[in-house]
Amino acid sequence: MAVRARIDHLVTSGTFSLDGGTWDVDNNVWIVGDDEEAVVIDAAHDAEAILTALGGRTLRAILCTHAHNDHIDAAPALAEATGAPILLHRDDLPLWKQTHPDRLPDGELGDGQRVAVADVEFEVIHTPGHAPGAVCLHVPALGTVFTGDTLFAGGPGATGRSFSDFPTIIDSIRERLLTLPSGTAVRTGHGDATTVGAEAPHLAEWIARGH
Repeated sequence: MAVRARIDHLVTSGTFSLDGGTWDVDNNVWIVGDDEEAVVIDAAHDAEAILTALGGRTLRAILCTHAHNDHIDAAPALAEATGAPILLHRDDLPLWKQTHPDRLPDGELGDGQRVAVADVEFEVIHTPGHAPGAVCLHVPALGTVFTGDTLFAGGPGATGRSFSDFPTIIDSIRERLLTLPSGTAVRTGHGDATTVGAEAPHLAEWIARGH
């Protein structure tokens, strides 16, 4: 039987701020569901645009891959408009509070947790390194993993700022992501998609290059 759930994608623009710097960024926002219900992965910058893309579907949850401000800045407004809970790994609460000190997430995303929407399930994979509570969201039925800023086309996410660590992100990618089927589509927090198989051969190069 064919899977009903589909993946919708929009790009929103805003800024990323950390450690006293601010940069312009474009973020991928992913919406997964069917014609009736969906979840949003990383409510970035523009709650109204995300609401429009939802098209009246019931929003079951806002899933945060991590708590850098550019991935969560629109989450409270989207939650208020829809009644959907915001879910985040507990290790990223310190980052979350930098952006939303007066509004905590509604629940947690823990390693191994499963989140169901439409006729598919997300498996939560804790992948620290870019941020302490970074998670990736694997959807086997759709042959994809949503990696936030942990893995991009061409290498790991940045680890040069507070709360990040290069050896940790390499371990997360090697042990938790490159073990997925090679054809798994990698849908990222910024930029183009890739596959596990396309990225796996470059692991040694990333380690040698450092970050």
